[in-house]
Amino acid sequence: MSMRRKFVIASMLHETNTFSPLPTPITSFGPGGPLRGEQAVAELADTNYGIGGFIGVAREAGAEFSVPLAANANPSGLVTREAYEAMAGAILDEVRKGCDAVMLDLHGAMVCEHLDDGEGELLARIRALAPGLPVAVALDFHAQMTNRMVDNATVITGYRTYPHIDMRLTGERAGRTLLRALDGPSRPAMTWGRIPILSSTLSHTPSRNPMKDVMDRAILAEAGGEVLNASVFGGFPQADIPHLGLSGVIVYNAARDGAREQAQGLLDSLLDQAWERRADFMYRGEPLADSIARARAMTEGPVILVDHGDNTASGGTQDVMSVLEEVVRQQLDDVVAGPFCDPQAVAKMIEAGIGANVSIDVGGRIDMPALNLKGRPMALSGKVRAITDGEFVVTGPMATGARIRMGRTAVLDTGRVQVVVSEGRVEPHDLGVFTHCGIDPRRKRYVLIKSRQHFRAGFEPIARHIVECQGLGVTASDIALFDYRRRPKPLYPFEKDTRPTDSPPA
Repeated sequence: MSMRRKFVIASMLHETNTFSPLPTPITSFGPGGPLRGEQAVAELADTNYGIGGFIGVAREAGAEFSVPLAANANPSGLVTREAYEAMAGAILDEVRKGCDAVMLDLHGAMVCEHLDDGEGELLARIRALAPGLPVAVALDFHAQMTNRMVDNATVITGYRTYPHIDMRLTGERAGRTLLRALDGPSRPAMTWGRIPILSSTLSHTPSRNPMKDVMDRAILAEAGGEVLNASVFGGFPQADIPHLGLSGVIVYNAARDGAREQAQGLLDSLLDQAWERRADFMYRGEPLADSIARARAMTEGPVILVDHGDNTASGGTQDVMSVLEEVVRQQLDDVVAGPFCDPQAVAKMIEAGIGANVSIDVGGRIDMPALNLKGRPMALSGKVRAITDGEFVVTGPMATGARIRMGRTAVLDTGRVQVVVSEGRVEPHDLGVFTHCGIDPRRKRYVLIKSRQHFRAGFEPIARHIVECQGLGVTASDIALFDYRRRPKPLYPFEKDTRPTDSPPA
């Protein structure tokens, strides 16, 4: 009997906002730290995450596999050296035991205290340890691509959606391309490129132009067999690093004549099209007071108020109160707002108990030195309506099946507004952030959440209107607020119309 193949499967996910004041130690990467082994498989195998896709591919192939690490942290500031070395070391130790391939669910925008390119460094270490080992990588749509990533991987695929509802599919795409190479004559190789556009996360979702046509062309090329895989990455603007930009990666079959030239032609056409639309990748908003006034005139709800200046999924503190303050000032009624992250406020509400009337400060606990912003709590009075453990399972299309742990959560009812406050940070991409504590957002006139695009997975289907709100915070969409000292030059929109013609830097 032939021996079963053995795969090492792992995830190490972090989108680093270098302007965020929030540290990222090892305890950020899961409930008490990263998951490992059978616990990781049990919790993640059937979820809509990239690692779930890899596990599914391995099972379909009848392969043995081990999961030395499943690490996923909310976006925040620099990953500590200690955390990175512990996570990378766990993966390398498992590879060292011997395997036929590695499948990695990574983000592509990890910045550490000692490294600008966490993913490229991990892949280079694996390649140095096992030079011929096939390595498949699934990346987030907001990856910051580098030569080091491409040079040290065999296959790279990226999410095609934002909100990210195809994470599992992305793992399956990478894993199956690698399996075909192991099983047959296919020989994957990659070409990639980057153009100097600092595209806004509010303007580059693949569901709408200017990105839609570009991504659709990549999807069509892959589906039609023109190439093995085609991925486009919008990049992540809240990072001051040398490799910012919009990029693309094409995986082609190097065993086929003319495949490289065809892949390069596809890549060039995708990036050329994006460059021609560079002005459309910029976000143009309106003053916060105008946004709330516009929402106030809307007579039918739910009206989704989207505070994109302080969202967890881009590294926000989730405790900036500027949008809620404006909602209260303009006297909007029948509002649910949150979740806001404030362990101190939660503790006071729990101490008071359900039904108690309390006057407390909420939010504003954290200063943001990169933007010269001081934390400013908001004084609120009302009745404690609910207290929960903050746990629920996602039923919406993003991260379906995943268990969300918000920490202890409490609801303060001020009369006009029900304010949901949690001990931990969580991106509100699923209605469960409210329904688990007894609030149905479908029945509210206004729903105030901290998000950019991920809210669309769960909340867009229930929305009568969506109003984007320019609140304060380290995820603000106005790039003029940020001091970029290490960015590449040229970079649009800082330098308007200069596009380098040489290959991307490492």
